[in-house]
Amino acid sequence: MPSTPPQQAKGVFGLFCLASYLLSLSYGTTFLLAMMLSAHGGSESDAGTIISVAMLSTFMAVIFSGHLTDLFGAPRAIACGALLLAAACLGFATLPGHGTAVLIFGLVLGLGWGVFYTLGPIVVAMLIEPAQRVKHFALLSGSMMTGIGTGPLLGRAAQALGYPVESAFLVAAFASLLGGLVFVVIGPEIKRQHSTLGPVIACKITLPATGRVLRSRAVFAIMMVGLGGAIFGGLSSFQTSYATLNQLDYSLFFLGFMGAAITCRLLVAGLIVRRDPYVMSCLLTALMVVSVLMLMFFVSSGFTYLLAAIVLGVGYGLTYSVINGLAANEAPAGLTPQSLVLFSLAYFVGVFGFPWLAGQIIVNYGMHTLLWIILGIALCNWSITLGRLVWRLPLFQNTPPPRTFASRLAPTVKVPPVTQPGSLPSPPHTPTE
Repeated sequence: MPSTPPQQAKGVFGLFCLASYLLSLSYGTTFLLAMMLSAHGGSESDAGTIISVAMLSTFMAVIFSGHLTDLFGAPRAIACGALLLAAACLGFATLPGHGTAVLIFGLVLGLGWGVFYTLGPIVVAMLIEPAQRVKHFALLSGSMMTGIGTGPLLGRAAQALGYPVESAFLVAAFASLLGGLVFVVIGPEIKRQHSTLGPVIACKITLPATGRVLRSRAVFAIMMVGLGGAIFGGLSSFQTSYATLNQLDYSLFFLGFMGAAITCRLLVAGLIVRRDPYVMSCLLTALMVVSVLMLMFFVSSGFTYLLAAIVLGVGYGLTYSVINGLAANEAPAGLTPQSLVLFSLAYFVGVFGFPWLAGQIIVNYGMHTLLWIILGIALCNWSITLGRLVWRLPLFQNTPPPRTFASRLAPTVKVPPVTQPGSLPSPPHTPTE
């Protein structure tokens, strides 16, 4: 049991969630790039390029996050990431053109977000006992998703008050600085908690480990999170363009999506992850298909627009929770941390990489073509879950049902309970989140 009083630990964790919310605003504001660049002579293609260059630096941040933790400690490393996020938002606000300088700020954004996204769960593990971590990861996830959803709403509020959309990036820059300061303040207490709960280290990825993970069944969850990230990144990054084309208010999409995703992750995810993950992932990815179809053929008013966003929030928000557990459970023995890092990398490929292609498609072929392509991705994602369900039937092979995410934390009948404080917990459920 930790020596730190429970109330004190809760207070530190509350500050951690607040800081996570503040840092997540910076990523949320990137959904305003298409609208901001259009006002300065740019296009959706320029916005997609800026978002996608962040993928390159994010890879570096995720892969070397373990080394940063060894050198500076996780809280200080995240505080440095907060400075990078603030610099990126400040750059977007002051140089809203579409030249080389803005691409550099995209790279800076990827570095900051990659460090924060990867090391966030490490900090939680330093604060919280193993038995309580699943609950607190859900709270962390809700904090991050709230920040991501608030980002584009800042732009809508700025427009309503008569300010340019660049004001949202300035607010996000200030919020990132404030969040980084909070991490510096709680750093010493996190270090004390770390010494009582045991070492929790970031994993260092290697080529042999990567090969073993990609040859295991965990590869399906890794593929799915990449496809899901592409759906989320493609729809969110250009939702301002979709709303303008259909004479709708884009804030309705982010309100509906954010509200549904947060509510489901905080209130429903605990129940979902205790069910058969193959069945649940099949049902939830089907909801994502339905939401894309609604955006293509059903949306005709503010209400139907909001409804489509809610369906997407439920499907996407809960699917991440389920496949996150599959990525951990189906990894080769001893390689769960490496599997989770590859899971994060695949997510970043989708959420940061696909917007480049999406921007090109919008400029050359139009928004409706992009929606057809996103529908194809959603169907591909759903077909993976359907195929895994079919393959599990006795007709093909007789295998025991997969463990749920919750069962991974509970001991089996034959093995006595053993606490593994050195194991890396699964990353927070983000989209971004």
